[in-house]
Amino acid sequence: MISIYFVPAFILFVLIYSMFKGIKVYEVFVDGAKDGFKTVFNIAPFLLTMIFAIDVFRRSGALDLFIKLLTPINNLLNIPSGVVPMILIKPLSGSGAISVMTDIMKTYGVDSTEGVIAALIMGSSETIFYTISLYFGSIGVKKIRHALIVALIAHIISCIIVCNFIWIFR
Repeated sequence: MISIYFVPAFILFVLIYSMFKGIKVYEVFVDGAKDGFKTVFNIAPFLLTMIFAIDVFRRSGALDLFIKLLTPINNLLNIPSGVVPMILIKPLSGSGAISVMTDIMKTYGVDSTEGVIAALIMGSSETIFYTISLYFGSIGVKKIRHALIVALIAHIISCIIVCNFIWIFR
């Protein structure tokens, strides 16, 4: 019951408090919205470039070829071939990963080993390339140094751990 009234009460509190402090709420809100548009304008080129690159990677067939090349390594590390697209796409694109996860769920089932692994990877990993290009690009960082390599190594290790954890406890 408290949660229903909390947000309206908080907004009312902010309005009353700002009125007593002499803050012009509407003008401050409009200034904040202007700053938001500036941020979107700065981020948009990096975001669009990343989306385009991911789409080219998937549609060109490079993803399928890469999955076939990784089969011996996947077998050695107990990584089911059905989740390899998820492991490869998740660092690139969150929406692409949702699409891949949906395909895995339809193909193998939600309670399958592949379905559980895909769900764990989806929920516990980051869209590395998107995040780096967006955040570093928006603040003008040109040399990301070791951030990308460390993030990819952490992603690969976490995926191997998830796959083996599921194999052990299922």
